[in-house]
Amino acid sequence: MGLAVNLELKHTVLCIRLDGELDHHTADMLRSQVEDYLKKHTVNHIVLNLEGLSFMDSSGLGVILGRYKQIKSQNGEMVVCAISPAVKRLFEMSGLFKIIRLEEDEELALQALGVA
Repeated sequence: MGLAVNLELKHTVLCIRLDGELDHHTADMLRSQVEDYLKKHTVNHIVLNLEGLSFMDSSGLGVILGRYKQIKSQNGEMVVCAISPAVKRLFEMSGLFKIIRLEEDEELALQALGVA
């Protein structure tokens, strides 16, 4: 199926919206798109909107963890929102929710970061 990536900057928060499947076929593409964006723009925080994400494997978790570490090293925060039950289970099993906050939707995630 592939992966569609939408990147939008709201103030200094990068909203990453994913639609499709985040797996070993699409993980590198997402990684490079986000890294390029972070080089060109001032980004303090990341909101990861997974509403349209139908599937994710360990490669996807790796990309997300990498971007988390990248934004955290700049004293930023990552918030995940609009997550499906299957993807949420993967986050829970991996322990990512111990370090990444979960919000119900993008608006609440932006509010949590003091932007909305």
